[in-house]
Amino acid sequence: MRALVMSALLFLAACASVPPPAPAADGLDAVARDYVALILELGEREEGYVDAYYGPPEWLAAAKANPRTVPQLIQGAAALTARLNAVPDRGLDAMSLQRKKYLLAHVSAAAARLRMISGEKMSFADEAEALFGVRPETPPLSTYDPALVELDRLVPGTGPLGDRVAAFRARFVIPKDRLDVVMRAAIAECRARTARHIDLPANERFTLEFVNNKPWSGYNYYKGDANSLIQINTDLPIYIERAVDLGCHEGYPGHHVYNALLEQTFVKQRGWVEMSVYPLYSPMSLIAEGSANYGIDLAFPGHERTEYETRVLYPLAGLDPAMAEDGAHLLALTDRLKRAEYTIASDFLAGRIDRETALDQLQKYGLSDRARARQRLSFIETYRSYIINYGLGRDMVRAWVERQGPNPWDGMETLLASQTLPTDLLH
Repeated sequence: MRALVMSALLFLAACASVPPPAPAADGLDAVARDYVALILELGEREEGYVDAYYGPPEWLAAAKANPRTVPQLIQGAAALTARLNAVPDRGLDAMSLQRKKYLLAHVSAAAARLRMISGEKMSFADEAEALFGVRPETPPLSTYDPALVELDRLVPGTGPLGDRVAAFRARFVIPKDRLDVVMRAAIAECRARTARHIDLPANERFTLEFVNNKPWSGYNYYKGDANSLIQINTDLPIYIERAVDLGCHEGYPGHHVYNALLEQTFVKQRGWVEMSVYPLYSPMSLIAEGSANYGIDLAFPGHERTEYETRVLYPLAGLDPAMAEDGAHLLALTDRLKRAEYTIASDFLAGRIDRETALDQLQKYGLSDRARARQRLSFIETYRSYIINYGLGRDMVRAWVERQGPNPWDGMETLLASQTLPTDLLH
């Protein structure tokens, strides 16, 4: 009997010394499913965080019914990162390796956003890098003064330059009763130019609406199944050049095309569910906003934009086509001032300047009236470092696309249907 007992004890001791088998490593599909849940639940903790979702409706219903708390979501993001890092690179093809990298970057951005919701404070540049994967420069505002001097020579009259520019640009406002026809014509032209180079989904379509009381000038709400709602904010008068800007940016080859190609390429063809959700504060946004802004120049290269506006949009708006060249010249000069708002936003959000100073600076370097400066400051307060995605994103996308080969449309289509990250644009 004693021998049997001793044998049993020795067997149990031996078993105790052997570690339990490690759980099987996650596949990327399993991690991607839980990533979608994380983003949808985070969207229940911050309104507007989920910009688009076109996955299974029951997943969204589950997120709404029982979202985790913010501390639990922070733990969930850490667990997802550990699971992704545990997926061995060996055996993954190039697309799967990029998929793993893409998921890691987006989980990291979600974790940063959760920390911000919890009260963590970051500098403007730190926040931008944590959320969008790129660290912007914020040079002194004096850097932009030479462009102001050049503009001062161009714009007639006396008094503050911002007031003179506002008076000059008032001649380019689209009358409200012609806004619908002008916008629809511009979007149709943007679509036609895009469709010559990119195969659009057969059922792609959009609805156009005019709205009020928004901090932005235009927005694309992607609904899934190649369908978008494009909204244009009419709180302030809309200048004629904004028709092409918004038509390309919100529509073709901008947000509408980007989302439609992602859905077609990844969700429908490959079943990669992570692409069924678009978190606003993520590296995805630098690609989205940067490609949408670069898409304007791609669709209307050189003088083609001015020629089209002169021939079609100015007459539709009831404006004098002879003004088009002056408008284009002013637009080119003011573009050099776009990144001044990064410095202004950095100082304002950190409390280094007060609201009135920020408005003064936005008026001066944005060459706008007080109402437009207020709208822009409202956007900065709402979206914070998101503003880097437009100018910096455009320049990064342009450089990457034009390195891909002689036909930039080929590079653009590759980018729009890919899991390219902002850091990839730099290499």
